[in-house]
Amino acid sequence: MPRRKKIKLKKDMNYLDLIPVCACEWKKNKNGIVTVDMVHHGFYHWIAHKFFKTPDVSHIALDRFGSFVWQQIDGNRTIYEIGENVKEQFGKATEPLYERLAKYFSTLYDNHFIEYKEV
Repeated sequence: MPRRKKIKLKKDMNYLDLIPVCACEWKKNKNGIVTVDMVHHGFYHWIAHKFFKTPDVSHIALDRFGSFVWQQIDGNRTIYEIGENVKEQFGKATEPLYERLAKYFSTLYDNHFIEYKEV
């Protein structure tokens, strides 16, 4: 998958206006649960693989909320629009919705699972 130009996140940005884009491979099982494939790169991962036989790829299964959110990432929807879809699908079970979504997307970004497209 080609790497996109990373946008620089600033403290004064409105996080809900960002457009996430998947930056790794993933698949959905028959129950609708998404598994994200995290490929290990870098010198320390190479050492761990060589000497301790760690896998080259980790498979991370998301829960039902995470799977739904992941499937909403299409490169066109903003985080706010994804939040509206989550609210419609799950109702009050997701409150406080936007704080949770901001943290979730921050974690996905920090782990290089997503990137943000310029608006």
